[in-house]
Amino acid sequence: MKDKYYMDIALEEAQKAFDEGEVPIGAVVVDDLGNIISKAHNRRENDKNATYHAELMAIDSACKVLGGWRLHMCTLYVTLEPCPMCGGAIINSRIKRVVYAAKDPKAGAFGSVLNFNSYPLNHKPEVSQGLCEKESLELMGKFFKKLRDKRV
Repeated sequence: MKDKYYMDIALEEAQKAFDEGEVPIGAVVVDDLGNIISKAHNRRENDKNATYHAELMAIDSACKVLGGWRLHMCTLYVTLEPCPMCGGAIINSRIKRVVYAAKDPKAGAFGSVLNFNSYPLNHKPEVSQGLCEKESLELMGKFFKKLRDKRV
């Protein structure tokens, strides 16, 4: 299953974020031919920038690689449901498909808190959820436990 292959790469990116002390979220942009266009992980703590979410960084890089802002031939794989900021970028970049591992009950924009696809926006990506959910949630749990243990 190709989706699993790309989600595993997103999980590798999430592990990099974890290792850097960032919330462990990873993202990969893949074109219709199966080429990995870009991959990224959260960098907002280390780079001190609220917009440095994995999805935004992967989208930015993909736009630069492909030489345009329209990613209508691409799928975004991400380890956590995109937030409203990232959801806006997904819609504005015309990403065709989003595959995310785990729901985000605090900020998810594709089904958990909001569902951007239920609004009359000019683009609605196909959305799939649940692939590698367990692995994503385990890494998130490990990260936040480590954070809590540090505060004690």
